[in-house]
Order: sequence, then C-alpha cells, then structure tokens
Amino acid sequence: MAAVLDVHPLAAEEAREATRWYATRNLVAAAGFEIEVRRAFSEIAAAPERWPVYLEETRRFLLDRYPYEVVYRHHGQHILVVAIAHCKRRPAYWRERAG
Repeated sequence: MAAVLDVHPLAAEEAREATRWYATRNLVAAAGFEIEVRRAFSEIAAAPERWPVYLEETRRFLLDRYPYEVVYRHHGQHILVVAIAHCKRRPAYWRERAG
C-alpha cells in the first residue's frame, strides 16, 4: 500500500514557479518538468525509504532531466514534500519547513 503524500503549499508554489520559468523558454520542457515531478511523487509514495536520508531527517529524490530535487519527510504512512528545490540555488532554504 502506497503512503499518503501531501505537498507543502510553498513546495507546490516552487513547482508552479519552475514550470512557469520553463514555459517561457520551451513548452515541451515545461511539460517534461511537470511529468518528472509527478513521477517523483509516484515513486516516493510507492517506496519512500528508497532514497537516502538528507538534511534535517528528510530524504531527497533527484529529478533525472532537471536540476531539481524533491525533498520530503516520511513518517509511517505519511509523506510531506517540503520543497521542490533547484539543486544549485539557496541550499537548504527550506529547512524550517521540515521541522
């Protein structure tokens, strides 16, 4: 049974912002980004402990074709995505969300 996955409102906004950024440059890239994020959510929900422990007792899933990571906390059957963060900008800015 897959765990319940929730997305922090600020993480959801980060995904929308990144999608908008890609869309101003290339609509195919924007659609691909959305597909990658949905795939990440699906894989995380199916096997949340598969990815290594990261900062602040979170875990992270690195997207394949985009320089983004999905940072999440896992407790029992609940997963909270705390950030959809660019890998090269403002490292760990999301830490207080993970608390």
